Amino acid sequence: MNSAKWTVALAALAAFTVAVVCGGGNAADDKKDKDKDKDPKAVSVDPKLLDYKETNGVSGSIKSVGSDTMNNLMTFWGEGFKKHYPAITIEIEGKGSNTAPPALIKGTSNFGPMSRAMKKAEIDDFEKEFGYKPTGLKTAIDTLAVFVNKDNPIKELTLEQVDAIFSKNRKGGAKDDVKTWGQLGLKGEWEDKPISLYGRNSESGTYGFFKEHALFGGDYKDAVKEMVGSSSVVDSVAKDKYAVGYSGIGYKTEDVRAVPLKGVGGEKAFEANMENAYSGDYPMSRPLYLYVNYKPNANLDPLRAEFIKFVLSKEGQEITIKDGYYPVPAKTAETALKSVGLGSK
Repeated sequence: MNSAKWTVALAALAAFTVAVVCGGGNAADDKKDKDKDKDPKAVSVDPKLLDYKETNGVSGSIKSVGSDTMNNLMTFWGEGFKKHYPAITIEIEGKGSNTAPPALIKGTSNFGPMSRAMKKAEIDDFEKEFGYKPTGLKTAIDTLAVFVNKDNPIKELTLEQVDAIFSKNRKGGAKDDVKTWGQLGLKGEWEDKPISLYGRNSESGTYGFFKEHALFGGDYKDAVKEMVGSSSVVDSVAKDKYAVGYSGIGYKTEDVRAVPLKGVGGEKAFEANMENAYSGDYPMSRPLYLYVNYKPNANLDPLRAEFIKFVLSKEGQEITIKDGYYPVPAKTAETALKSVGLGSK
């Protein structure tokens, strides 16, 4: 899917009025974001989202296999859900979005979090096994950020520049390969300093999304250090003054800074924040999916049904905010619920 289509898709999520409290600081977890400048406005869930109500007959084990980007989010959702049902067990494995489809097919997981949509080949493999397609639920919104060290003075980057930094092909149209900070306009001590590159490994949905949207489908440079987790990328950039890396905004810390990005042909660079994610102005916004094996017209077991209801409730989406991501609007939640037979009759 190209960037224009992502912009249209994410702009559609802005059909509801986002509840924003000016000057309220950031609602993300303090331990993850103490610098207060990740988003100058506090985020609130859509008041039309449903309240979660406990029910009877919920037991068993939640086994989640998939996205590293969503690893913390799945853990926090699991902990919140377990407060309602203390007897359940939860196991979260976040080694990358590529691991989600095989686990769902083999039956070794009952939830497959993914930071990208399933590819056609993955859907085909699932359908070949079960006779119907997997169901993907949009559960949160993420902005894929380009992080630099907090001391880096770079003000903004274009996607063409990001491509020239990370890709060996430069399909974005940049004339020259970018290897030093001076090539991006920095002076003084920065001018001749080589740019250290950090990214995710190929199992990651973030790796694939960044390749498609920031590298225009090109290949990564051999110099990109592939990290097994999003937090490792951010930690590396925090420790390496001359580094740049990419990761979901939920992993931002006080020691790194998300660089505003300008889309192809754009006149203005946009911050990686909530308003720009919903409007589609930020060029690398994306939904975060929770895939399930749902047979059309069948009833989900109580464990999966109630967990999905919880995730898409006010309580679940408050957890989304606390983990540094952005909540889905009520219309998106309603569509997701209906797709697995849980919508209002």
